[in-house]
Amino acid sequence: MPSSNSLPTHHLNTFHKERHRTSSNVIFGYNNLPVQHQIPGFELYSTEGMIPDYGPAKSTFYRVGIILQGNLHMQLGLEHFDIGPSSLTFSIPGQVHSKSNASPDILGYYILFDPTFLEGLLPHVHMSAEFPFYDYAGSQLLNCNEQEINEIVNFIGKIDTELKADHSGKLTAIKMYVYLLLLTAKRSYERQSPVNNVPATTHMVTLFYKLVSQHFLQYRQVSDYARMLHVTPNHLNRVVKSTTNRTASDAIQEMLVQEAKVLLQNTSLSISEIAYQLDFSEPAAFNHFFRKTTGGTPLQYRSII
Repeated sequence: MPSSNSLPTHHLNTFHKERHRTSSNVIFGYNNLPVQHQIPGFELYSTEGMIPDYGPAKSTFYRVGIILQGNLHMQLGLEHFDIGPSSLTFSIPGQVHSKSNASPDILGYYILFDPTFLEGLLPHVHMSAEFPFYDYAGSQLLNCNEQEINEIVNFIGKIDTELKADHSGKLTAIKMYVYLLLLTAKRSYERQSPVNNVPATTHMVTLFYKLVSQHFLQYRQVSDYARMLHVTPNHLNRVVKSTTNRTASDAIQEMLVQEAKVLLQNTSLSISEIAYQLDFSEPAAFNHFFRKTTGGTPLQYRSII
């Protein structure tokens, strides 16, 4: 099976061009920040000028988004989220994601940082172990209370101030503010205990979706995920079908389609090369699969993006 590490991803130095319209009026974070004030492995933006629809795509960095006003729709793997005010969202390096339907009044911020950015601040910081929202098994949407969101916005302001200055210890200060922001989010996460009071069937579907989002390039059969969840394939199929009105196989195929779209959007690989990279036996099989699941051919999809 192909490795996810070989697939195209957005890096910090290209991300802003993909997500924002160029504007000379926005003076916040990395928007129009002089090169000499920028620091490696980290970026901060406001939602001003943000393109309302984006993806599916992948990135090499961690992301935390803060929405203060307005709403948007976000898809992380197979999970769909309608996001409103006082919300935090998180995405993991290599995770397929997309965004759509951002309202005209959207207001917020987002932080992007490389996996190594916090190294050296604290010993042995493992992001998925330290922060549950950066683990595929965790919840990646949080609705914060007023105190929590105010604390987070305060850290955003401090980071922006540090970026624009040349004070001693600037890099360490920004790392500390990022860590404190994530710690505030972690405490909110623990306070809310996202999996509590969730029906068992819904919880199983959520876990199934998260497993598919993480392993679909390696495992393509429902039986593979049933084994991970310690249930029979028939039971898993029944639960997914009764909860979502879709089959478990549909979910696996949806992730594969998203991956194909990432390749079609972000590489110059031929259709045949993409077919073989996604482990199809021949290009015709890939074309048939893509047409069946999207209603159009890979070439048609590439021509309209």
